[in-house]
Amino acid sequence: MRQRAIRNLAKLEMTQASATRILDAAAGGKNNFVADRDAVRRYDLAAPITTNAARAVLHHVRRVVRWLAAEGVEQFAVVGSGVPSGLPAGRQLHDVARDALAGGRPRVVYVENDPMVLAGARATIEPVTDLVRVVEGDVRDIDEILDDRVMRTFLDWDRPVAVLLLSTHSLNDEEYFHYVIKRLRQAVAEGSYLSLLQTTFDAVPPELLPAIHDLLAMTLPGHAIRSREEVAALLDGLVLVDPGLVWVPEWRPDGHDAAGLDDPGASGTYGALARIP
Repeated sequence: MRQRAIRNLAKLEMTQASATRILDAAAGGKNNFVADRDAVRRYDLAAPITTNAARAVLHHVRRVVRWLAAEGVEQFAVVGSGVPSGLPAGRQLHDVARDALAGGRPRVVYVENDPMVLAGARATIEPVTDLVRVVEGDVRDIDEILDDRVMRTFLDWDRPVAVLLLSTHSLNDEEYFHYVIKRLRQAVAEGSYLSLLQTTFDAVPPELLPAIHDLLAMTLPGHAIRSREEVAALLDGLVLVDPGLVWVPEWRPDGHDAAGLDDPGASGTYGALARIP
């Protein structure tokens, strides 16, 4: 897979933005291209919230990881853009898990399909810690992810695992999205968790919707948008951790990361954490 990632990096189309690199650009990272930074500027012109929304999402994910580690979870599979280069040194998700897990050594697997993010993570994270692995994979190929050799051997699937789905924007087939959750429920042990992020237009003012839809179609074609009711349906059968399915700034805000609480809907993203029965 490493060779495939190198080939993909060589062929990467730098003129097309990607959701992963847009998040990185909005967070102030370096793993992005001009097209991604232009997309951030365009979204901010249409509705001046993109940069703050990206930061609210990252803060939310860190709070989720911190809470899970404090509950004793020692294994994490982060599927999607979990390693933006704009995060300060020592504040990546594996750092948050290590600091919150009293006396523990959490294991984290990042699953990424963006060649630039893959290359950056493998160059800056894997060489300095034996508790993190970076795997090439796409949530649209969930079986391949779960069958990956590193994923199967680096994590102990007979013990609880927290799976963070951060790339649901690429799952635009509802039936397959339900299959992804079903496969994860089958794969993990009792006491495991599923964290979910989902982009939504629920809080976008009606007068801005046409411009936002046009911009999304131009910059991120195929990007899945869901209402709160649609996300709730995906989580049916899981046991939501309080406060349930909410705007990401509203999920257990604390003194570390409370960005966006003044206007939580501006994050444009729902978040939830669920126990897997």
